[in-house]
Amino acid sequence: MNSSETIVLAGGCFWCTEAVFKQVRGVLDVESGYSNGQATAPTYEQVCTGATGCAEVVKLVYDPAQISTRQILEIFFLVHDPTQLNRQGHDVGTQYRSGVYFSTPEQASQAHDLIREMCQDGLHDGAIVTEVAPLAHYFPAEDYHQDFFERNPTQAYCVATAGPKVAKFRQTFRDLVKA
Repeated sequence: MNSSETIVLAGGCFWCTEAVFKQVRGVLDVESGYSNGQATAPTYEQVCTGATGCAEVVKLVYDPAQISTRQILEIFFLVHDPTQLNRQGHDVGTQYRSGVYFSTPEQASQAHDLIREMCQDGLHDGAIVTEVAPLAHYFPAEDYHQDFFERNPTQAYCVATAGPKVAKFRQTFRDLVKA
């Protein structure tokens, strides 16, 4: 019987992060949602105000026999800028923060190790501001946010922002693209 693990990642707009991880071999399920805030069952409109404390996230269920937590995190740090505090590009607010919300101590350790390595290697111009915290208060996003890039590939935001992130993943991690 296959075992699976769950990790939740905040890398700016969830449409972009979901679009990338839907294409990753070993990722069994990707769901856009909201987490690590104070609100109970927040709506997109509430999260956009910044008042809920929630981040836009993707919940990944993956098979560690096919892809490691380390590989998941390497993809995550490739496709967003972990040095931007409470923003990704033109998307500004705490809901767009960078975060790794773990479900096991091993995931937390691997996130901290990778961040430390990236800092030592000077891979980024600025300090990495990604928060690493236990997953708390996860709620799925509304249905119209699920599979957004897949359903709207020609939408302007998808073309300008999500598409390039998907291309960057596909070019850098060719061996991890789903067949």
